[in-house]
Amino acid sequence: MYKLTAVIAAAAMSLAMLACGSDDKGSGGADAAASSGSKTYTIGVANFTLGAAYFIGMSKAVQEEASTVGNVKVRVTDAGGDAAKLTTDVQNLISQKVDGIVISGGPLEAAPAVLNAAKQANIPVVMVDRKLKGGDYASWIGPDNEAIGKQDGEYIANRLNGKGTVALIRGGPADNTIGLGRTNGVLGVLKSSPGIKTITAPDFAEWGTDGGVKVAENLLTKYGDLNAIFCENDSMCLGAQKAVKDAGRADRIFFAAVDGQKEALKQILDGTNYGVTGLNNSDKIGRMGFHRIVDILGGKQVQKDTVVPSPQITHDNAKQYYDPNSLF
Repeated sequence: MYKLTAVIAAAAMSLAMLACGSDDKGSGGADAAASSGSKTYTIGVANFTLGAAYFIGMSKAVQEEASTVGNVKVRVTDAGGDAAKLTTDVQNLISQKVDGIVISGGPLEAAPAVLNAAKQANIPVVMVDRKLKGGDYASWIGPDNEAIGKQDGEYIANRLNGKGTVALIRGGPADNTIGLGRTNGVLGVLKSSPGIKTITAPDFAEWGTDGGVKVAENLLTKYGDLNAIFCENDSMCLGAQKAVKDAGRADRIFFAAVDGQKEALKQILDGTNYGVTGLNNSDKIGRMGFHRIVDILGGKQVQKDTVVPSPQITHDNAKQYYDPNSLF
C-alpha cells in the first residue's frame, strides 16, 4: 500500500482542457491548498536530463503547480544524462523521505533499479513522457508517439500530393523508442505513396537546435531536391529551419515535427515553411504529473497509464494552442 494521507482535493485538469491552451494553469492547486489541511508533502522530481527545453519545461511545470499549493514542497534533481546518477538521485530522494516521486526519464528507457528502489521504500512513482521499463510504478502520463508520427506523415503526403523527397532527422540512438515511434509513424504513411522518396540523415541531431542546424546543413549539401524535412522533435526542426533559410531554400522546403514547442507554434501561426507539429507539450504533461502524484498521495484511485491527446497543429488551428507564456 502506498502512503495514505488526508484527502487532497487537487482537481486534476481534464485531458481535453490540457490539450487546448494554458488558461487554466494552476487552477487545481488553489483548490488543493484550500482543503488539504496542515500536512506538508514533499515530492521529488527526478530528471534524467535538464539539458533540453522540453525537459526543463516539464520540471518547471511541476514546480509551478506546486507553488499554488502551500503545503507541497518540491525537490528537483538533474542526472545530467547519466543513468547511474539518476538511480543515485532517486535513492537520495528516498533517504530524504519524500512522499512521492515524479520521474522524467527523457531519453532513458531501461532503469529498473530506479523504480525498484522507490517500490521497496513504499514511495509511489509517477512517470511523465517516457515510460521506464523493468520495474513497477504507480502511474504513467505521456503521448502515443507513433500516432503523432502518422499525423505528420499524412500531412506531408497530402502537401506533396504524393510526390517528392523527404528527409528525416532523428534525435539519438540510445533507448530511442520515442523517436523511433515517431519516425516509424511517418514512414508507415509515406511508404503508401510510391512517388515519395525518404532519406534518413545518418547523423543524430541529439534533440537540440544546434544539432538540427548541423544535420540539416549536411543534408542540404548532399541533396538538392529536398521538399520536406521531418524531425523527431521541434527543437531540431527549428535548427533545421534556420539552416534551410541560410541556404536560400526556404521557399522549397517545409517542416514537420513533434512536441508543440511555443517557438515552433509561432512559426506555424505566422505562416512560415514550418507546416505542422503534433502536440506533446511538456508544460501540460508536467502539470498533469504533479496532480497525479497528489491524487495518489491523497488515496485516490488513478489510471495506471494515461495517453495524452496529441492533436495535429497546422496554420489553421495554431492560434488555439499557442501560448507565448508557456514554459515550453
